[in-house]
Amino acid sequence: MRIESAHRLAVYYAPPADHPLWDAGCTWLGRDAAQPQRAWVPVCAWAAAPRRYGFHATLKPPCRLREPARASAFVEAVAQLASTVQPFEMPPLDVGWLGDFMALRPREPFDGAHPIVALARRCVIDLDPWRAPPSESELRRRERGLTQRQQTLLQRYGYPYVLDEWRFHMTLTDGLAPVPASRDELTVRARRHFAAALARPLHCTDLAIFAEPAAGEPFVLVQRCPLGTR
Repeated sequence: MRIESAHRLAVYYAPPADHPLWDAGCTWLGRDAAQPQRAWVPVCAWAAAPRRYGFHATLKPPCRLREPARASAFVEAVAQLASTVQPFEMPPLDVGWLGDFMALRPREPFDGAHPIVALARRCVIDLDPWRAPPSESELRRRERGLTQRQQTLLQRYGYPYVLDEWRFHMTLTDGLAPVPASRDELTVRARRHFAAALARPLHCTDLAIFAEPAAGEPFVLVQRCPLGTR
């Protein structure tokens, strides 16, 4: 796709393309955002939303660019940010639940000193000048059920789950309430599917830029910006 025509852009963590976790995640969701033309049969039947967004963990949530910014200049800004950060090892991940959806989450809690936390913070703050403000209807749609802190972040950064409200997760299902199969059964199935991939050491080696070609269309991985090139 032509990145300049993208409706929204996002910066994500995505496992390296040659790591088995990338293939395991794409297989689970039934879609490879880097090869959108490839046909897949999803392992999980309840993953319509994460399938559209692609296998990832959010660092800079999807946003429209502020006029007259160009997408190519945004990509350059992401690449510049990435160049100042050295690659690092990711925390061990496991299948778990975050509210009513299943996700890959850190096996053990980690504090704000972890490099992925600092990287997510920089992506939100350093790239914010490129973001167009959300519309009033978008703000109203997101405001329901938020804490005061989350409402403050929504007004400031266009998204409520950033900075101190951010939690690393790689979404595996839609919100399941009521759950169509028991959580235990689905968790066991996911752990079996991801076991071999999660047993391998995992690193963050780049920032992945995903683009939404048009409103409501599946996101596409358009570029990986390597870390530590400076």
